Amino acid sequence: MARLAAPRATAPRVTALRGRIRWSRGVVLLIAGTYFLLPMVCSVVFSIDVPGQGITFDAYTGILGADGFLDSLTLTLELAAATVTLVLLLLVPALITVRLSAPRLRWVVEVVCSLPLVVPAIALVAGIGTVLRWGPDHLADTPLYDTFIAIQDPDFPIVLVLAYTLMALPLAYRTLDGGLAAIDLKVLVEAARACGASWPRAVLQVVLPNLRGALLNTTFLTLALVLGEYTVAAILGYRPFAVWIVGIGGSQAEMSVAVSVIGLLVTWVLLLALATAGRPRSARTTTTETS
Repeated sequence: MARLAAPRATAPRVTALRGRIRWSRGVVLLIAGTYFLLPMVCSVVFSIDVPGQGITFDAYTGILGADGFLDSLTLTLELAAATVTLVLLLLVPALITVRLSAPRLRWVVEVVCSLPLVVPAIALVAGIGTVLRWGPDHLADTPLYDTFIAIQDPDFPIVLVLAYTLMALPLAYRTLDGGLAAIDLKVLVEAARACGASWPRAVLQVVLPNLRGALLNTTFLTLALVLGEYTVAAILGYRPFAVWIVGIGGSQAEMSVAVSVIGLLVTWVLLLALATAGRPRSARTTTTETS
């Protein structure tokens, strides 16, 4: 009887412990929410409470008609799409090949992909600018001259895509490497090959679906980097979205803050959408049924 009574005696302690954990969790969430939401609220108040005019939403309603808004946003989205595509085309085949055929080279790939963390953005753009100035002067009589001119086209500066790809490599590598480490890559590929699938088909139809979460996270991180990058584009003389926001802040501060607030909200929505899409289908189904 004493053995049976012990669990009953400890039940109030367990209940009290759970109550303290929930209370502590609520305090942490409240502090975190205040830390993130208070600047957002202050930004919204600044953008709608204009001195001498009172409460007005002109900063939000005039965004679409602002000079350069659509052009800068379109350019940034094009650069983001090209950067995401290039990052995935470079890293996914390389990481899969290294894990399957040359595991001893993993540290080499890791070091190469981590180098952009050591090089500041200002040093990177200084080097790129030097090369771009050097090229036309020394390669004027070669076919590479046209290449140097083409990658600097203001309508779609390929040089920014190359720079953004380098800057995104550390984050993309960590995300994709973690996704590959979570699956048994060799077993999946060998099973697909045993069923008669070719190498491209095994990768596209077997490996990539199991990397959906890692691929979506890599896409989001790269997109966030391109949307918020300012230093490289500004110094090279281009005007994507981040540079446009800073430029318009000198004459229309409220609109600059309003665009920043909307951009942050859109980023949060994208993050939630990618997190939901990256969850296993069974987990999403269970959550829906529970709710």
